[in-house]
Amino acid sequence: MIVKPNRDRRAERHEAIRREILDAAWDAAHETSIAGLTLRDIATRVGMQQPSLYSHFTSKQAIYDAMFKQAWQIYLDDARSAADALPAEPRPRLIAMAEHYFDFAVADLPRHQLMDVNVVPNFQPSAEAYAPAMQVYDLMLEQLRGIGITRDEDADIYTALLGGLVNQQLANDPGGQRWRRLIPRVIAMFADDLGLP
Repeated sequence: MIVKPNRDRRAERHEAIRREILDAAWDAAHETSIAGLTLRDIATRVGMQQPSLYSHFTSKQAIYDAMFKQAWQIYLDDARSAADALPAEPRPRLIAMAEHYFDFAVADLPRHQLMDVNVVPNFQPSAEAYAPAMQVYDLMLEQLRGIGITRDEDADIYTALLGGLVNQQLANDPGGQRWRRLIPRVIAMFADDLGLP
């Protein structure tokens, strides 16, 4: 007779409540701002008293930490899924990579701010929360090396160009295409500088 292990229903419930708290935190961030989250608002949204949140997260910073990890994990999973469809040629590959990240970033301002802008005072992600971000960076480096971009400073320039376009779009034309339309031109200048075919 095969005996199945008992489910840990308590752990499952605890994890479900943590997910509910994170969903409430994202909802609140979309209504106010990522930096303006309050434990009171999050607790109200999940129907519990504020001190009860501490049974699931040790602090507000721990909630930010979990949100940061979740956001980068979502992008990591998405980027891995999109990797096989990237063009092989250097310039089209760079454009496709840039457009993919750009679209993800501009789709959600609070998520982008938490991931890339550092608008939350005193927030430093834990090593565990930062791990998916590092995996995204490693994936990007692998994709760049695959087309001959091997220097770290060139990767830094690429991310700075893309980050600048994202921030300009969000600040000056949210919901529009003004800076997204510039991606091929910016990538062409970058590729020309590197002498890419």
